[in-house]
Amino acid sequence: MTLAHTRTGSGPLLVCHSGGPGFPSATLGDLGGLAEDFELLFVDPRGTGDSPRPADGSYGLADNVADLDELREHLDLEQIDLLGHSHGGFVAMSYAAAHPERVRKLVLVATAPRFAPEYDERILAIWKASDDPTIAIALDARRQRFAKGDDVEDEERMRLRLLELRLFFEGADGVDWITSILRQEPPNSDALKYFNTKIAPTFDIRDHLPIIEARTLVITGELDFFGPPANDDIVAGIPDARSVVIANAGHFVWVDEPDAFRNEVRQFLTH
Repeated sequence: MTLAHTRTGSGPLLVCHSGGPGFPSATLGDLGGLAEDFELLFVDPRGTGDSPRPADGSYGLADNVADLDELREHLDLEQIDLLGHSHGGFVAMSYAAAHPERVRKLVLVATAPRFAPEYDERILAIWKASDDPTIAIALDARRQRFAKGDDVEDEERMRLRLLELRLFFEGADGVDWITSILRQEPPNSDALKYFNTKIAPTFDIRDHLPIIEARTLVITGELDFFGPPANDDIVAGIPDARSVVIANAGHFVWVDEPDAFRNEVRQFLTH
Protein backbone atom coordinates (compact mmCIF):
# COMPACT_ATOMS: atom_id res chain seq x y z
CA MET A 1 0.00 0.00 0.00
CA THR A 2 1.32 3.45 -0.92
CA LEU A 3 1.15 5.65 2.16
CA ALA A 4 0.32 9.33 2.03
CA HIS A 5 2.98 11.50 3.57
CA THR A 6 3.94 15.12 4.03
CA ARG A 7 7.29 16.85 4.48
CA THR A 8 8.27 19.86 6.54
CA GLY A 9 11.54 21.47 7.57
CA SER A 10 15.01 21.07 6.13
CA GLY A 11 18.08 19.04 6.97
CA PRO A 12 18.66 15.29 7.32
CA LEU A 13 15.52 13.26 6.65
CA LEU A 14 13.62 11.70 9.56
CA VAL A 15 10.69 9.39 8.76
CA CYS A 16 8.02 9.73 11.47
CA HIS A 17 5.27 7.16 12.19
CA SER A 18 2.34 8.15 14.39
CA GLY A 19 0.55 6.01 16.96
CA GLY A 20 -2.93 5.03 17.97
CA PRO A 21 -3.29 2.71 16.21
CA GLY A 22 -5.48 4.64 13.85
CA PHE A 23 -4.10 8.13 14.59
CA PRO A 24 -3.17 10.33 11.61
CA SER A 25 0.26 11.88 11.33
CA ALA A 26 -1.20 15.24 12.40
CA THR A 27 -1.10 13.93 15.99
CA LEU A 28 2.69 14.24 15.87
CA GLY A 29 2.33 18.02 15.69
CA ASP A 30 5.73 19.60 15.10
CA LEU A 31 7.60 17.12 17.34
CA GLY A 32 8.79 19.90 19.59
CA GLY A 33 10.22 21.98 16.75
CA LEU A 34 12.45 19.29 15.22
CA ALA A 35 11.76 20.76 11.77
CA GLU A 36 14.24 23.49 12.66
CA ASP A 37 17.03 20.95 12.23
CA PHE A 38 15.57 18.08 10.17
CA GLU A 39 13.33 17.40 7.24
CA LEU A 40 10.43 15.55 8.84
CA LEU A 41 8.51 13.09 6.67
CA PHE A 42 5.19 12.43 8.41
CA VAL A 43 3.58 9.13 7.42
CA ASP A 44 -0.18 8.62 7.50
CA PRO A 45 -0.49 4.93 8.51
CA ARG A 46 -2.91 2.80 6.49
CA GLY A 47 -6.49 3.92 6.89
CA THR A 48 -5.60 7.32 8.43
CA GLY A 49 -5.28 10.80 7.00
CA ASP A 50 -4.96 10.54 3.22
CA SER A 51 -3.78 6.91 3.21
CA PRO A 52 -6.37 4.42 1.90
CA ARG A 53 -8.08 1.84 4.05
CA PRO A 54 -6.95 -1.72 3.31
CA ALA A 55 -9.39 -3.66 1.13
CA ASP A 56 -8.96 -6.76 3.30
CA GLY A 57 -9.41 -4.87 6.58
CA SER A 58 -5.99 -5.93 7.86
CA TYR A 59 -4.07 -3.61 10.20
CA GLY A 60 -1.43 -6.05 11.43
CA LEU A 61 2.12 -5.08 12.35
CA ALA A 62 3.41 -7.02 9.34
CA ASP A 63 1.09 -4.96 7.11
CA ASN A 64 2.43 -1.72 8.55
CA VAL A 65 6.00 -2.95 8.14
CA ALA A 66 5.37 -3.79 4.48
CA ASP A 67 3.79 -0.35 3.94
CA LEU A 68 6.82 1.35 5.46
CA ASP A 69 9.25 -0.58 3.29
CA GLU A 70 7.23 0.23 0.19
CA LEU A 71 7.50 3.89 1.15
CA ARG A 72 11.28 3.58 1.62
CA GLU A 73 11.56 2.07 -1.86
CA HIS A 74 9.33 4.81 -3.28
CA LEU A 75 11.67 7.39 -1.74
CA ASP A 76 14.64 5.53 -3.30
CA LEU A 77 16.48 5.33 0.03
CA GLU A 78 18.83 2.55 1.06
CA GLN A 79 18.54 3.48 4.74
CA ILE A 80 16.30 5.69 6.82
CA ASP A 81 16.32 7.33 10.20
CA LEU A 82 13.00 6.33 11.74
CA LEU A 83 10.92 7.73 14.60
CA GLY A 84 7.90 5.88 15.98
CA HIS A 85 5.52 7.12 18.66
CA SER A 86 3.42 4.73 20.78
CA HIS A 87 1.88 2.19 18.33
CA GLY A 88 4.18 3.78 15.75
CA GLY A 89 6.98 2.56 18.00
CA PHE A 90 5.59 -0.98 17.77
CA VAL A 91 5.77 -0.60 13.99
CA ALA A 92 9.22 0.99 14.06
CA MET A 93 10.69 -1.79 16.24
CA SER A 94 9.06 -4.43 14.05
CA TYR A 95 10.41 -2.75 10.92
CA ALA A 96 13.94 -2.43 12.30
CA ALA A 97 13.89 -6.11 13.26
CA ALA A 98 12.49 -7.23 9.88
CA HIS A 99 14.90 -5.02 7.91
CA PRO A 100 17.86 -4.32 10.19
CA GLU A 101 20.04 -3.12 7.32
CA ARG A 102 17.47 -0.48 6.33
CA VAL A 103 17.46 1.58 9.55
CA ARG A 104 20.45 3.77 10.43
CA LYS A 105 19.07 5.37 13.59
CA LEU A 106 15.89 4.61 15.49
CA VAL A 107 13.98 6.94 17.82
CA LEU A 108 11.33 5.23 19.95
CA VAL A 109 8.99 7.63 21.73
CA ALA A 110 6.68 6.62 24.59
CA THR A 111 6.32 3.05 23.42
CA ALA A 112 6.77 -0.52 24.66
CA PRO A 113 7.68 -4.01 23.45
CA ARG A 114 4.78 -5.64 25.34
CA PHE A 115 1.91 -4.93 27.71
CA ALA A 116 2.83 -5.64 31.31
CA PRO A 117 1.01 -5.36 34.66
CA GLU A 118 4.00 -3.61 36.21
CA TYR A 119 3.61 -0.76 33.70
CA ASP A 120 -0.02 -0.35 34.75
CA GLU A 121 0.65 -0.63 38.49
CA ARG A 122 3.26 2.12 38.43
CA ILE A 123 1.21 4.67 36.48
CA LEU A 124 -2.07 3.90 38.25
CA ALA A 125 -0.40 4.69 41.57
CA ILE A 126 0.76 8.04 40.16
CA TRP A 127 -2.66 8.89 38.72
CA LYS A 128 -4.55 7.91 41.86
CA ALA A 129 -2.21 10.04 44.00
CA SER A 130 -2.95 13.13 41.90
CA ASP A 131 -5.15 15.85 43.39
CA ASP A 132 -6.06 17.15 39.91
CA PRO A 133 -9.85 16.67 39.42
CA THR A 134 -9.41 16.28 35.64
CA ILE A 135 -7.25 13.21 36.28
CA ALA A 136 -10.04 11.71 38.40
CA ILE A 137 -12.56 12.29 35.58
CA ALA A 138 -10.24 10.66 33.05
CA LEU A 139 -9.65 7.68 35.34
CA ASP A 140 -13.40 7.18 35.69
CA ALA A 141 -13.77 7.26 31.90
CA ARG A 142 -11.01 4.65 31.68
CA ARG A 143 -12.85 2.46 34.20
CA GLN A 144 -16.11 2.75 32.26
CA ARG A 145 -14.43 1.90 28.97
CA PHE A 146 -12.75 -1.18 30.41
CA ALA A 147 -16.10 -2.30 31.83
CA LYS A 148 -17.61 -2.20 28.33
CA GLY A 149 -15.01 -4.64 26.97
CA ASP A 150 -13.25 -4.53 23.60
CA ASP A 151 -15.79 -6.23 21.38
CA VAL A 152 -17.34 -3.06 19.99
CA GLU A 153 -15.64 0.22 19.17
CA ASP A 154 -18.78 2.36 19.30
CA GLU A 155 -19.46 6.08 19.78
CA GLU A 156 -19.67 5.74 23.56
CA ARG A 157 -16.27 4.04 23.77
CA MET A 158 -14.80 6.76 21.57
CA ARG A 159 -16.34 9.43 23.83
CA LEU A 160 -14.70 7.78 26.83
CA ARG A 161 -11.38 7.58 24.97
CA LEU A 162 -11.50 11.33 24.36
CA LEU A 163 -12.04 11.92 28.09
CA GLU A 164 -9.11 9.63 28.83
CA LEU A 165 -6.79 11.80 26.76
CA ARG A 166 -6.16 13.85 29.90
CA LEU A 167 -4.03 10.93 31.10
CA PHE A 168 -1.74 11.38 28.08
CA PHE A 169 -0.37 14.73 29.28
CA GLU A 170 1.30 16.22 32.33
CA GLY A 171 -1.03 19.23 32.14
CA ALA A 172 -4.50 19.83 30.77
CA ASP A 173 -3.40 22.19 27.96
CA GLY A 174 -2.37 19.36 25.66
CA VAL A 175 -5.85 17.86 25.72
CA ASP A 176 -7.36 20.74 23.72
CA TRP A 177 -4.59 20.38 21.14
CA ILE A 178 -5.02 16.64 20.56
CA THR A 179 -8.83 16.81 20.73
CA SER A 180 -8.97 19.49 18.04
CA ILE A 181 -6.86 17.31 15.75
CA LEU A 182 -8.92 14.17 16.34
CA ARG A 183 -12.18 16.02 15.79
CA GLN A 184 -10.91 17.12 12.37
CA GLU A 185 -9.36 13.74 11.56
CA PRO A 186 -11.15 11.11 13.67
CA PRO A 187 -9.17 8.01 14.63
CA ASN A 188 -9.69 4.92 12.52
CA SER A 189 -11.79 2.78 14.87
CA ASP A 190 -11.32 -0.29 12.62
CA ALA A 191 -7.56 -0.15 13.16
CA LEU A 192 -8.09 0.22 16.90
CA LYS A 193 -10.52 -2.70 17.05
CA TYR A 194 -8.19 -4.88 14.97
CA PHE A 195 -5.33 -4.17 17.35
CA ASN A 196 -7.35 -4.72 20.52
CA THR A 197 -8.83 -8.03 19.37
CA LYS A 198 -6.12 -9.61 17.22
CA ILE A 199 -2.77 -8.21 18.41
CA ALA A 200 -2.91 -6.81 21.93
CA PRO A 201 -3.81 -10.05 23.77
CA THR A 202 -0.48 -11.66 22.80
CA PHE A 203 1.64 -8.61 21.94
CA ASP A 204 5.28 -9.16 22.97
CA ILE A 205 8.14 -8.43 20.56
CA ARG A 206 11.03 -8.65 23.02
CA ASP A 207 12.46 -11.72 21.27
CA HIS A 208 12.87 -9.66 18.08
CA LEU A 209 14.71 -6.73 19.64
CA PRO A 210 18.23 -8.27 19.58
CA ILE A 211 18.01 -8.38 15.76
CA ILE A 212 17.88 -4.59 15.55
CA GLU A 213 21.20 -3.11 14.39
CA ALA A 214 20.31 0.59 14.45
CA ARG A 215 21.61 2.92 17.11
CA THR A 216 18.50 3.59 19.16
CA LEU A 217 17.21 6.34 21.41
CA VAL A 218 14.34 5.27 23.66
CA ILE A 219 12.70 8.41 25.04
CA THR A 220 9.65 8.68 27.26
CA GLY A 221 7.95 10.86 29.80
CA GLU A 222 8.14 10.04 33.48
CA LEU A 223 4.32 10.28 33.53
CA ASP A 224 3.76 8.13 30.43
CA PHE A 225 1.63 5.03 30.95
CA PHE A 226 4.43 2.85 29.48
CA GLY A 227 7.19 4.99 30.95
CA PRO A 228 10.55 4.00 32.41
CA PRO A 229 9.80 0.27 32.86
CA ALA A 230 9.02 -0.08 29.15
CA ASN A 231 12.19 1.82 28.29
CA ASP A 232 14.14 -0.66 30.41
CA ASP A 233 12.57 -3.59 28.55
CA ILE A 234 13.52 -2.11 25.18
CA VAL A 235 17.08 -1.20 26.16
CA ALA A 236 17.57 -4.69 27.57
CA GLY A 237 16.82 -6.12 24.12
CA ILE A 238 18.30 -3.76 21.52
CA PRO A 239 22.10 -4.07 21.44
CA ASP A 240 22.88 -0.35 20.88
CA ALA A 241 20.18 1.53 22.74
CA ARG A 242 19.98 4.07 25.51
CA SER A 243 17.08 5.34 27.58
CA VAL A 244 16.07 8.92 28.32
CA VAL A 245 13.25 9.72 30.74
CA ILE A 246 11.97 13.31 30.74
CA ALA A 247 10.44 14.62 33.95
CA ASN A 248 7.05 16.37 33.94
CA ALA A 249 6.05 14.76 30.64
CA GLY A 250 3.42 12.21 29.67
CA HIS A 251 2.70 10.20 26.54
CA PHE A 252 3.07 13.15 24.16
CA VAL A 253 6.53 14.01 25.46
CA TRP A 254 7.22 16.77 22.93
CA VAL A 255 4.02 18.62 23.87
CA ASP A 256 4.70 18.65 27.62
CA GLU A 257 8.46 19.31 27.38
CA PRO A 258 9.29 20.42 23.82
CA ASP A 259 12.75 21.84 24.53
CA ALA A 260 13.98 18.81 26.44
CA PHE A 261 12.56 16.45 23.81
CA ARG A 262 14.00 18.36 20.86
CA ASN A 263 17.43 18.66 22.46
CA GLU A 264 17.68 14.95 23.22
CA VAL A 265 16.56 13.84 19.75
CA ARG A 266 18.71 16.41 17.96
CA GLN A 267 21.79 15.41 19.96
CA PHE A 268 21.17 11.74 19.17
CA LEU A 269 20.58 12.17 15.44
CA THR A 270 23.51 14.49 14.83
CA HIS A 271 26.23 12.63 16.73
